[in-house]
Amino acid sequence: MTKQRYQWAAPGDVNAFFGLMLDNVADLVLTIGLLHLAFGFPTNFALTHMVPGTAIGVLIGDLCFFFMALKLARRTGRNSITAMPLGLDTPSTIGMVLFVLGPAFLAKLKVLGLPTDAGRDPAYLTDPKFLEAAQYTWHIGICAIVISGVFKFACALGSGWVRKLVPRAGLLGSLTAIALVLISFLPFIEVLHYPIVGFAALAVILTTLVARVQFPWRIPGALAAVLVAGSIYYLMLWTGTLGHTAETDFDPTAALLPYDWFAVFRFEWTNALKDSLQYMPIVIPFALGTVVGGIDCVESAAAAGDEYDTNAVIGVEAFATLVAGLCGGVIQTTPYIGHPAYKAMGGRAAYTLATALFVGGAGLLGYFAFLYLIIPKATVFPILIFIGLEITAQSFQATPKKHYPAVALACVPAMAALVVIYLDSLFGELMPKGITAEDLSEKLQLNLLTVRVLSAGFIVTSLLWASMLAAIIDRKLAWASIYCFIAGVCALFGVIHSPLPGSPVALPWSVPESLAWVPIRYAIGYAVMGVLLLVWSYLLPRLDDNQGDAQPDL
Repeated sequence: MTKQRYQWAAPGDVNAFFGLMLDNVADLVLTIGLLHLAFGFPTNFALTHMVPGTAIGVLIGDLCFFFMALKLARRTGRNSITAMPLGLDTPSTIGMVLFVLGPAFLAKLKVLGLPTDAGRDPAYLTDPKFLEAAQYTWHIGICAIVISGVFKFACALGSGWVRKLVPRAGLLGSLTAIALVLISFLPFIEVLHYPIVGFAALAVILTTLVARVQFPWRIPGALAAVLVAGSIYYLMLWTGTLGHTAETDFDPTAALLPYDWFAVFRFEWTNALKDSLQYMPIVIPFALGTVVGGIDCVESAAAAGDEYDTNAVIGVEAFATLVAGLCGGVIQTTPYIGHPAYKAMGGRAAYTLATALFVGGAGLLGYFAFLYLIIPKATVFPILIFIGLEITAQSFQATPKKHYPAVALACVPAMAALVVIYLDSLFGELMPKGITAEDLSEKLQLNLLTVRVLSAGFIVTSLLWASMLAAIIDRKLAWASIYCFIAGVCALFGVIHSPLPGSPVALPWSVPESLAWVPIRYAIGYAVMGVLLLVWSYLLPRLDDNQGDAQPDL
């Protein structure tokens, strides 16, 4: 067979570029917007310190995937190779903001004696203590991403064992919980703030990206949503019919050619390593999720005809994440599951090169600040809703039908986390008025504590619960008992179900006396469940002929 010269750029790369680029821009917008709206984090600080390093991760990762596509084309002699897409991990974006960066910022404000709503008062924006809290938050984020990168490198050395060790329902169940409850729901709330604009964008996204209906003039769906809904937004703004508009607390020109992020190379962030350990029950499962997702992406690409090396892809993901962290980034990168879609668009390798240069330039040159100012949030958040729906749908498709209840069970702890987000916002408003949780009835206080305990470490909880139920469904009760015992140990040390503010990992005897019963009782509860299942596994009769396809117990 005659080898063809690889044409790494094709007309389909235009559509693929806008799809991949806007996915990344949406995640950056979500990071900055959610940090400010939910926690009052200073936008200018995030733009000049966090965005450059985060964008560098995308730059490095997509450049590596571009050259991997060239190498694969040379090796195979095929002219139809499509590069693997890489970008910011949307589940991690939500998780890092809501459960790591935001809580770290509020905790530091409290330590420094500032009100937790200081970010909503312009008088505090230049307060040295307020900026100290922002820098501390940045350092916590750097530590989290660096540790994630190191962890992924370890996984890259033997990526196959991850899938063998944990049932797919467990891995995908926890991802589904994040996708459905957080990625889809929270952006939906933002969309509904401007329903006319948001519904227009959502209609385009659902029709083009979910139903695969071509938009007129072959305009990419993500770009079409921004153009159509953005036009409606500015028309309503011009005519005065838009309603409330968000006030900007930053000057985009101040973010041009940012250099503040160079402070990362003084390595002062290493002082926050100890404090960052309490967030590892959130950070590590997200990193593990991207590793498993990366493996799935490689398999998906192979099914479409492009055989990439799994360890190399995970290695690139790990390298890009580590470099992002070392340059001050706070969101990890991951291969995107959409390789077959980009291939169907006619994309080759140019779209990853263009995305690398555009997103990298947005962070390093600072023009992302103008994108953040100009692009209405309601026009890009529907893209995140699509991502959440797509992850949920693919999780169910990739999971055996009999394990669907396990995937559904994994969503319960994430629902508790969602409730806690709004509870914290509510009490944040009530506390200045002298109303605290202690003013509630004893029964309501117990209910609130239970919800908080369930939400603490919810990703690990989702993974363990779904894995346990999947094992039970497979009649492998001994395996299920092992997951129960692991959950008991995690509960005892606060990896899950921590009763302490901020959900830190803690030794059982260091928990205040009023809350000491929580880790002990939860640990005993899981132990009882594990013993019950273990004994049951030995009493279980041998499988009959109708169950012959089930695997034997451990």
